[in-house]
Amino acid sequence: MAEEPIDSFRFVLMQDLLPVGLAMMARFRNDGPGKVVEFFNQSTNPFEELRVEGERDAKIIRDRLDQVSPGLGNPVMEVNVTVDQPVSELSDLDEEDSLKQFLHRLEKRLDILEKQLQIGSEDKEESQRDSRQSL
Repeated sequence: MAEEPIDSFRFVLMQDLLPVGLAMMARFRNDGPGKVVEFFNQSTNPFEELRVEGERDAKIIRDRLDQVSPGLGNPVMEVNVTVDQPVSELSDLDEEDSLKQFLHRLEKRLDILEKQLQIGSEDKEESQRDSRQSL
């Protein structure tokens, strides 16, 4: 239980704060501190704009962190999966019956193929005999 808040905090850092911080640093480097303050005063949603702006660079950093240790840059989130399909006891019997039907059809097809191969080999032998006799 104690790890869950830490994982949630790390997820917020990687997904939200990292892109915002990278975008702010880029703006600070390119435009200076005055323009960054001006941006915050003029924008209606500065953090969302910065998050979108810095997402590409943040993704690169997260991917590099994942190369060092999987899950370090892109945190693994626990997922609960549920299936709403009821399991019926008859499904096993249905599967067994359909498997038996399939195997029966397959056996018939193999028999037909085997007969055709035998007929083909007999025809080949007969034509070889005919060609020898004509020589």
